[in-house]
Parts: sequence; structure tokens; C-alpha cells
Amino acid sequence: MNYKILYPEAFPVVAVTLQKGESIKAESDAMISMDNTLDVQGKMEGGIFKGIVRKVLTDESLFLQRIVATRGKGDAIIGHPLPGGILDIELDGSYDLIVKKGGFLAATEDIQVDSKMQGFSKGLFSKEGFFLVKLSGRGTAFISSYGVIHPISLEDGQEIIIDNGHLVAWPSYMNYRLERASKGFVSSFTSGEGIVCRFRGPGTVLIQTRNLESFQGWIRSLVKGG
Repeated sequence: MNYKILYPEAFPVVAVTLQKGESIKAESDAMISMDNTLDVQGKMEGGIFKGIVRKVLTDESLFLQRIVATRGKGDAIIGHPLPGGILDIELDGSYDLIVKKGGFLAATEDIQVDSKMQGFSKGLFSKEGFFLVKLSGRGTAFISSYGVIHPISLEDGQEIIIDNGHLVAWPSYMNYRLERASKGFVSSFTSGEGIVCRFRGPGTVLIQTRNLESFQGWIRSLVKGG
């Protein structure tokens, strides 16, 4: 499979070229266009139980799309509904990639899409809930965001504090802890930050430059004002 991410700084899409017999799986309704040599099929990743678990716990689609080059070589374009970035990540099988809910877009067939449970405090306060998406295996994965995806690479022992509304993805060998944005409770509340995530290196954390929850709050304020 060959691919190229088009229009990366605005409203990106992934243009893929599949040879006969090749396929790619993607979130439901991700296909924008495809040649008539390709077919799109519904696929329940991991069987009915895992599909239901992923839908109920991570709010991902129950069925994934599977675009297959059944009649010969063909091109397809896939995208996501938000105005934001798309990033390709090569996984070598040595670690899993943990992705926020709604952040998975597509992957080659050898990538498994599953769910991962967080601890109680993280599930309660991290805004991501108790379950996240876990990508594992060897191949190419595409993740999407609201805003542009920005990587933050940390050296061994280096730490970074990230607003939890801006998290997109991180490798499974990295962990984070939740803490107040400021030392005092009142200051944390009045600053508008509240709870933040502290990551420790080594590793690369992917963040998004916009916060969807804040945007939704802004829209609600306009509706009330109107």
C-alpha cells in the first residue's frame, strides 16, 4: 500500500493506493471516494464481543470499514469529520499506541484495534473516561485530531505538563499522573485549567492544538446568547 496525506495543515485526507488483494481498515464513514476496482465492507474488529466493548466503552464505531482492492489496483481517499490533523505512525510491534477516544482513523490490516482500561482516578478526572483505544501490532496507523497534531519528545527523566483536553496519543511504555494545575485548589479552579497530566520521558506524546470540549462550550455560549 502506498499513501500520502494531502492538505496536512488545513483539512487533511489520506490518499491510498491499494494493489489487488490489499486492504485498509478505517473508522465507519471514513471513505470519501474510491475507484470502482475497490469494495468497502463492514468489519467487526476482534469479533462481536470486542466490537461491542469498543463501542460502549470508547465510543468508537461498532463496525470498521474495510476497503479492499478486489478487482485490481485502485485509489481511495479517507478522512475524518473534525477540522484537524491526521498523522501516520509506524508501529514495529515493540509497544502499543494509546489513543484518545475518537482519535483512531485507519490502519493497515496487521494493526489490532482494541480498548484499554485506565485506573479509577484517571478514568474519573482525565476527561477521557475509563477506557481508551489501544493500537498494537506491526504496520501503519493513522490518527486524527481537532487542530494540528504536535509531537512533544521527552528525554529520559524529562517531564511535561499537558492539559488533558489536548492529549491525542502516547506509547504504552509512557505513563502519566494527574495533578492540580496550581498548588492551591482555588487557584487551579480560577485558572481554568483544573486537572492536568504530567508525563515523564523517555517517549513522545502527541497533542492537539485545539480543545474540542472548550470549542463545544463556546458554541453553547453562543446558542444561549442568541
